[in-house]
Amino acid sequence: MLDEVDKALLEALQEDARLSYNELARRVHVSPPTVAQRVRRLENMGAITGYRAVVDPTVVGRPVVALVRMKCYGPRCITVHPQLLDDLPEVVEVVRLTGDICSVVKVVTTSIMELERLLVRLAAHGETSSAMVLSTPIPWRPVLPG
Repeated sequence: MLDEVDKALLEALQEDARLSYNELARRVHVSPPTVAQRVRRLENMGAITGYRAVVDPTVVGRPVVALVRMKCYGPRCITVHPQLLDDLPEVVEVVRLTGDICSVVKVVTTSIMELERLLVRLAAHGETSSAMVLSTPIPWRPVLPG
């Protein structure tokens, strides 16, 4: 069960995962050793699953972002066998879904031609339907504990 300190720590870390324990302690009004112990506990219980930098694909040379809806079944299904996509670094996220499609695959590529080649490779795993991302009005929001 999460208390108010845990919730405050999660909120602060989602805003900036690089905050020091001293700064976190100042923000949530507990001691740095308490923060360290709480953060370790949140990691161990799986509330915090990792820390990463958020990178703008355009700045690193991958300006074409698309979402690919997939319908796939059996041994070629990417949701059952995600390792089938291990050799595709353009694939940055796969979300498994309910309904008439099994997943949405987020891809980042250097060009439309590269996107087309990637779509051909993904089609080997099932039916695809793609949509290019024009903009992301809400790029990310922190998950607030219920």
